[in-house]
Amino acid sequence: MPYSSGRQFVQLPGPTNVPERVLRAMARPTIDHRGPEFGRLGLEVLEGMKEVFQTSGKVVIFPSSGSGAWEGALTNTLSPGDKILMFDVGQFAALWIQVALKLGLDVDVVQTDWRHGADPQVVEAKLREDRDRKIKAVGVVHNETSSGVTSSVSEVRAAMKRAQHPALLLVDVISSLGSIDYRHDEWEVDVSIGGSQKGLMLPPGLGFNAISDKALAASKSARLPRAYWEWEPMLTQNANGFFPYTPATNLLYGLRESLDMLREEGLQNVFKRHERHGEATRRAVRAWGLENVALDPKEYSNSVTAIYTPAGHSADELRKVILERFNMPLGTGLGKLQDKVFRIGHLGDFNDLMLAGALSGVEMGLDIAGVPHRKGGVSAALDYMTESHREAASPVRV
Repeated sequence: MPYSSGRQFVQLPGPTNVPERVLRAMARPTIDHRGPEFGRLGLEVLEGMKEVFQTSGKVVIFPSSGSGAWEGALTNTLSPGDKILMFDVGQFAALWIQVALKLGLDVDVVQTDWRHGADPQVVEAKLREDRDRKIKAVGVVHNETSSGVTSSVSEVRAAMKRAQHPALLLVDVISSLGSIDYRHDEWEVDVSIGGSQKGLMLPPGLGFNAISDKALAASKSARLPRAYWEWEPMLTQNANGFFPYTPATNLLYGLRESLDMLREEGLQNVFKRHERHGEATRRAVRAWGLENVALDPKEYSNSVTAIYTPAGHSADELRKVILERFNMPLGTGLGKLQDKVFRIGHLGDFNDLMLAGALSGVEMGLDIAGVPHRKGGVSAALDYMTESHREAASPVRV
């Protein structure tokens, strides 16, 4: 392979760029995971994750991918044959549904066109019809990575309240945690499911469950088989910062550093930065004359934008051209969006100049690949970001 100068410009919606600070933190020697130094580390990261989930409740950290955290959420709260209402809003929602089916749950799947999020009205209608209270949980993906569609978790919870239904609310926040405003306690979520490789700016390898008191109570009677994923021994050991089995110590070093970085920037500022980059990317897409997969502006994702290539033009071929010419990987289309869309990740350790570079690579790639488009996408994004900085610098008048 010929040498490619410069760093690879990773524009995936996960794994995201790992900051130098986090890489250096992870390079420390591994310590005794039963010793006092590790106990302090464990307590620090467990408490810090509460800030990111915006919860005062329990958080469990698994040495796993987000898929493992999915399984942890289901096995700790449900029993064989229990009914769960889930929305097929994209490839990752579909995979979570498959996990539920393989565990022996009765899954009521609401199909969508993958261009809209979970519909609160459907949630309310389904729960009102469930007079025998057979539905034990509702499963929603907050931000669907494959389609760039964000569902309103607060509206889903409001619909459950209107229906006066006791079902648990389980939410996948893997591609929104630490990048899009998410409020576990305020929205009364029972289990939130996260992963390390996106907004938390870490390599893959950590999965998270944020747990409500109601979910914890449900775990006492849940009968799905579980061992590795069981909350009770985790929470018992976590009380002193330890884990019931060997933890991913070096990833926890990195997590401590990423939590420090999020605090230094301020979580609300992190959300605003992602909002700016999401809007700038969408303005580029509109200027190019291309089509966003997400149709409802209220559901546009601020961490990833999925974009259709025009009919007759391969999204995978476009991605190949951009990778080979500019050493910039973009997200592929997944499932029924395969070869129809490419995805620009704009989350994690990311700034305006990085976005400008990414959009420049896409615009040049569109030209080289012969994909029909209009010029000016990069200019539209830069104009928006420039104006955003002007407004932020302007004194507030009262």
